[in-house]
Amino acid sequence: MGASSGKKNILSEKILNASNAFIRTSVSDSSLTFVSITRVELSDDLSNSKLYWDTFDATKRGDSKKAIEGITGKLRTYLSKLLKMRHVPTITFIYDSQYDEEKKIEDLLGEEAKKGKGVS
Repeated sequence: MGASSGKKNILSEKILNASNAFIRTSVSDSSLTFVSITRVELSDDLSNSKLYWDTFDATKRGDSKKAIEGITGKLRTYLSKLLKMRHVPTITFIYDSQYDEEKKIEDLLGEEAKKGKGVS
C-alpha cells in the first residue's frame, strides 16, 4: 500500500525545500557552499528517498560528495523535527548529471553547426 501521488509530491517538495535550507543555514562545511538539492524521489511507501544534488563548482564534486553524504544523519534529524515526522525516509544522495549532459549536447550541437550540419 503506497501513499497517494499528491501526498508523495507534497512531501517531496517539502523535503527538497527543507534540505536546501538545511544546507544553506545549518552546515558550515565549505564543500557544500555551492551544492543544491535539485529533486527528490520518494518510494511509494515513503520509506526511502533519493535526493539528487548538483554543484556549481564541478572541480569540488568529489569533496562535495563526501561532505553531503556526511550530513545524512543530521539532515534526517532536521527533517524529522521540521516536518514533524516520526519516520523520516532513508536518504540516498545521487549526483544529478543533468546539467553536465545538457552541456555535452550543446557542445555537440555547436560542433555540428560549425561543420554546417546544424539543426534547422
